[in-house]
Amino acid sequence: MLIEKGTIYQISQGVKGFYNSAETMTVKSNNGVTVQFILGDSKGHGSMPLDHLNYLLKKSSLTQIPNKLMLLNTDSDDEQIG
Repeated sequence: MLIEKGTIYQISQGVKGFYNSAETMTVKSNNGVTVQFILGDSKGHGSMPLDHLNYLLKKSSLTQIPNKLMLLNTDSDDEQIG
């Protein structure tokens, strides 16, 4: 899975305690080894190895929230087809 700057993840109930009870995490940067992130509701920031973030995604501790711009582009493409 491609992890890009600006990607937002929903934090599951089971691991919220590790992230200051934040609801979301936004990727600030990814250098290919380490990912920096900002927690939602101004609850902090941090970094972790990219491998660990991939592990959290695989275990469903984090779930990607669809990008609103991408959803808008998908909707407009459907309208042009019909």
